[in-house]
Amino acid sequence: MDFDFSDDQQALRDAVAKWVEKSYDFERRQATVKAGGFDRGIYNELAELGLTGIYVDEDHGGMGMGPVEAMVVMEELGRGIVTEPLAQAFITSAVIHAYGGDDVKSGWLPKIASGEALVVLAHQERKARYKLDVCEATAAKSGDGYTVTGLKNIVPAGDQADAFVVPAQLGGKLALFLVERSASGVSTRGYLTQDEARAADVKLDNAPATLITTDGLTALTHAVDIGIACLCAEGVGAMEQTLKLTTEYMNQRKQFGVTISTFQALRHRVADMKMQLELARSMSYYGTLKLNAPEAERRQALSRAKVQLGQSMRFVGQQSVQLHGGIGVTDEYAGSHYFKKLTQMEMTYGDTLHHLGEVSERMTETAGVFA
Repeated sequence: MDFDFSDDQQALRDAVAKWVEKSYDFERRQATVKAGGFDRGIYNELAELGLTGIYVDEDHGGMGMGPVEAMVVMEELGRGIVTEPLAQAFITSAVIHAYGGDDVKSGWLPKIASGEALVVLAHQERKARYKLDVCEATAAKSGDGYTVTGLKNIVPAGDQADAFVVPAQLGGKLALFLVERSASGVSTRGYLTQDEARAADVKLDNAPATLITTDGLTALTHAVDIGIACLCAEGVGAMEQTLKLTTEYMNQRKQFGVTISTFQALRHRVADMKMQLELARSMSYYGTLKLNAPEAERRQALSRAKVQLGQSMRFVGQQSVQLHGGIGVTDEYAGSHYFKKLTQMEMTYGDTLHHLGEVSERMTETAGVFA
């Protein structure tokens, strides 16, 4: 199997890496955090690079690319722990393209591709606990359209987004709808998350909605799998930068008259961090390459990837703090923010224990020893 990136993919990586280095330093990120965790101007800069249109086909103004290109982009954004939810553009455009009707596609895909509209997935509910088929939100027919009622939690940039992709029960079956934030019956409550990005609780009270698909569970599962793949790639980038910060600190910090990087026990810890990073990278590639596989195979692959990424992110983050000492949890130091990001990502789209359960459940159906 060829893991080399094409010239176009490498050029895309270089362009995003240059933007992170030149236009999104730690000071700018912290200014965004103080302003609320989301900056539409920064999101528009990503759109100007064409990144919001990666999953949008060329007929609708996008770049017509796919999972590998999205992975390359998210790795580089992970190095800068960018708070703007670009992955949501990938998720929602892919779902609308794969499951939406022509009216929904023509109405929203060009806006997503250009950055004019930020459309985010609003699927989490308090009682669901990562289970995608648990949904209390309901939808009802209303004239020629539909209305949706429910409460969705931890919606990325929920009070800044232009529209939401919302799962809701329709006639006893899960369906997927598109709801505009400006519609009647929509209210939001925004807040900062642990990783200093912006999220919101979104309350829908008979809010007008456009039907995307009545096969909601299939579409939602696909959406979350894309989200997991993007998160895995972002995690690889964040871990790589965390390791870089840690080794730089160890080469500067002196104890007993020598730099602590000369201590063999600490070098062993760094070697273990590097090993976890490379394990995570390989599983990120694996998950990304399985995104176009049949649903059962895709689901299993992404759960496997999330298990490894969860273990690696927790290990790398914790070891970085230990090797830094007190400065590793100081707000003024960039390393502490990478630790917070890695900790939050371990719990996003299902924590390690949840996905370990998903993997083991599927093993009982295929592994002879459990038959």
